[in-house]
Amino acid sequence: MNFTLERPAAVRNAAEAKKGMNWFLEILVFGLVFLTVTVGETILTIPPMLVIMLTNPEFLAAALNGSTSVDEAANAIVSSDAVTICMLFANLAMIGIVMLFCRAVQKRKMNTLGFVKKNMGKEYLKGLGFGFLLFSAAVLICVLTGSLKLEGISEGFTPGVFLLFVLGFLIQGMAEEVLCRGYFLVSFGRRHSMWAAALANALLFAMLHLGNSGISPLALINLTLFGIFASVYFVKSGNIWGVGAFHSIWNLVQGNFYGIRVSGINTACSVFSSTPVEGRSLINGGAFGLEGGLAVTVVLVLGTLFLFWKYPSREADYKEADPR
Repeated sequence: MNFTLERPAAVRNAAEAKKGMNWFLEILVFGLVFLTVTVGETILTIPPMLVIMLTNPEFLAAALNGSTSVDEAANAIVSSDAVTICMLFANLAMIGIVMLFCRAVQKRKMNTLGFVKKNMGKEYLKGLGFGFLLFSAAVLICVLTGSLKLEGISEGFTPGVFLLFVLGFLIQGMAEEVLCRGYFLVSFGRRHSMWAAALANALLFAMLHLGNSGISPLALINLTLFGIFASVYFVKSGNIWGVGAFHSIWNLVQGNFYGIRVSGINTACSVFSSTPVEGRSLINGGAFGLEGGLAVTVVLVLGTLFLFWKYPSREADYKEADPR
């Protein structure tokens, strides 16, 4: 099995538009871009959050009465599905800002971000199926080892809310891939090897989750493995559609299908209800969710090996994508 990562057309085209910088400057610029993205997402999130708070009876009653329970009411709102959905949709700011930066500052065309027209629908559907199967394999490992109990249909499932989560995660998964793979992996690879670019963006991807609830050393390892897997997927497929769809469905099925925490975040709206078995956190990930356990470690390693085995080294057909 050949573990070589050839420099794809996206990286070569980006390098022709503008030469790459040394690794420290690339990471520094990434930090500035991410800071701008955070501000943009916050701006988009504040208005709907204010509406949610001002229409919440418990919060209004506590605020008007000067009750000490106002903090509890506010925390309940922040952790609610409504706010989570708003935050997912706010990832539109990430996509827009990164695309603007790459186009205006790095002088890159949208095809260097992986937005390739050829077979985009097919690649997206393949990514959705691959993501669902791979995460389901991790669930199966947990069930077979007695680390997770599936308890049937969830009482909190609401079709309308579920649809909003689907749309939100379709945005969120693609946004993180645009940032970490479409922008940073390609940008870093202009001057450095693709393996160096894959490792650098995987470590940065893991660091972006340091503030999540229940984070653990194994969770960070798995997040790094996910970053490497996504990098290989991007390079091997030659587009962002497949890995963007994979990322979206991977996050969606965790919380809103199997009822498992997504990087420490819980949701009430799920198709199935499940409970992690106490004392098996090494496998099921405990408070962080399956991404913090060995079941996900196994499927990510196998998934990465599958990509090297299945995808031959080939040049992607990078025709210029419609930036609209």
